[in-house]
Amino acid sequence: MSESTKTVSIKHSSLSRLKETKVLTFCGMMGALAIVLGYVATIKFGQYVRIGFSGLPNQVIDYLFGPWVGAIFGGVMDIVKWFISGDGDFFIGFTFTAMAGAIIYGLFIFRKPVTVWRVVLSQLCVKIFCNIFLNTLWLNLLYGKAIEAILPARCISNAVMLPIDSFIMYIMLQFVKNVIKPHFDN
Repeated sequence: MSESTKTVSIKHSSLSRLKETKVLTFCGMMGALAIVLGYVATIKFGQYVRIGFSGLPNQVIDYLFGPWVGAIFGGVMDIVKWFISGDGDFFIGFTFTAMAGAIIYGLFIFRKPVTVWRVVLSQLCVKIFCNIFLNTLWLNLLYGKAIEAILPARCISNAVMLPIDSFIMYIMLQFVKNVIKPHFDN
């Protein structure tokens, strides 16, 4: 099967899952969990650095249902969490980043074996492209802060969180693979 055929197959199979009631219900439960984790498991260092675990439910969705369902879930959850918290200014760039992160995770872990290196590489790509590059760009555009001023703290926080997030994601996906995924396999 060619790469373009695989991509079309993943896109079709991922999006077709949105027709299933159990998938939509599970996404709703993961959305509620993401909101709760956003309140109880987020540490803020100033206005520009956040360390939190509200992205874990997104990773579960990316693993179970693929990059396209994950992107929709990530985008919707970004908007819902902003409406609920009212924290900061709404900026569509952050929604785009949430969707891009879901696509990256989905491409690395959807229908693939859960390995340490696959998890670490997916985390590394999201941290570099989404967290450090895109979100720093959005903060610069939104608040006019010099990239040179906010980039070092963002790089350090992402470097510190890479092994922690990779470990948590790996353990979580092992659990999801063994306990939850069998309920969604067709």
